[in-house]
Amino acid sequence: MKYLAIVSMFSISLMAASPDVVQYMNELSKTAKAENPSFSGFDAARGKEIFTSTHTGKQGKPMACTSCHTVNLSSPGKNSLTGKVIDPLSPRANPQRLTSTKEVKKWLKRNFMDVYAREGTAQEKGDTLAYIMKN
Repeated sequence: MKYLAIVSMFSISLMAASPDVVQYMNELSKTAKAENPSFSGFDAARGKEIFTSTHTGKQGKPMACTSCHTVNLSSPGKNSLTGKVIDPLSPRANPQRLTSTKEVKKWLKRNFMDVYAREGTAQEKGDTLAYIMKN
């Protein structure tokens, strides 16, 4: 029941995600609570900090999610290494976003490795998704 409360905080935002991705958010919530008993829910503000902060990436260069996706999630981005155009990340601007849990998991894992040189925690992933869903 307490997980329902956590999810309900994001009910408006979660409408931008498929039911499978909503289920994935529930799984992330359970994992985050198991890893940190004081976890009280995902936070889009923390997600924004994760998304916009710069770190030494896996290639040893300064990197942020915004290096490729830009600060405006409704605009196309560009891969900073390959130059390939990236469709908007915002589900409001790009309805194909957040429709496949498999794709969400793949890109979260890959992009956390690129920016943070490690896999993100369940809370970091959930916070980042909450931020993306809000935009």
